[in-house]
Amino acid sequence: MNAAIEASGSNPDVSLLVDVNHLSRSTPNWFDRFVEFAGDRGLLLLLVPLLAACWWMLRRQPAERGGAAASMAALLWAPLAASLALLVNLPIKDFVERQRPFVDHTEVDVLADGTSGFSFVSDHATLAMAVGAALFVAHRGFGLAAIGIALLEGASRVYLGVSYPSDVVGGFALGTAVALLFAPAASALLTPLMKRAARSPRLGRLVSAPAAAGADDGGRLELPEPRPEMRSGGGSTERDLAA
Repeated sequence: MNAAIEASGSNPDVSLLVDVNHLSRSTPNWFDRFVEFAGDRGLLLLLVPLLAACWWMLRRQPAERGGAAASMAALLWAPLAASLALLVNLPIKDFVERQRPFVDHTEVDVLADGTSGFSFVSDHATLAMAVGAALFVAHRGFGLAAIGIALLEGASRVYLGVSYPSDVVGGFALGTAVALLFAPAASALLTPLMKRAARSPRLGRLVSAPAAAGADDGGRLELPEPRPEMRSGGGSTERDLAA
């Protein structure tokens, strides 16, 4: 298979690519350089502190009934899902053999240096969306943030002229499919490991934060029981005086 299909100017995939890519002709050069950095590695690197922030929040969950271990297993699956999705994409790229847009379309402005290899499916879109879909299982808020980063990643690749819109959509579909389809198996394998780590003196703090001293169930302080002599209006004290 090759890029003969997109040779026609009436192809909406090519038309959308050119429309987005040619936005760069009315933007300043510094903006193009910013998008180049963001689309190449910046947005992907942004997923690292997002995963770290999610870990920090999840480890503060109550450890009862394995809740912290299951959440940590879901979080650990996010980078593993991204790695697996990239491996799955290797034979897909070799089978489709779709050239980069600028190879077949001279009207495309190439704004990213050093881009080579086949374009379908987009590795960047696949990796970012796999993290986003897997992270959504662990925590909806952080998952939505990661999905938003993935959408920006895909848009930037089209803007830079290195991927067709269908390359990006294919990457989103592949990343989501790998992350969600293999999530049950990953949970079954990783949750017991997280439970064992939680019981370890060295690794336990990585899975669940220690409870605050003097607090129980959400930080409620336990008040001491009154002493016997303080009950019944001081009756015990009166009997002592009478003796």
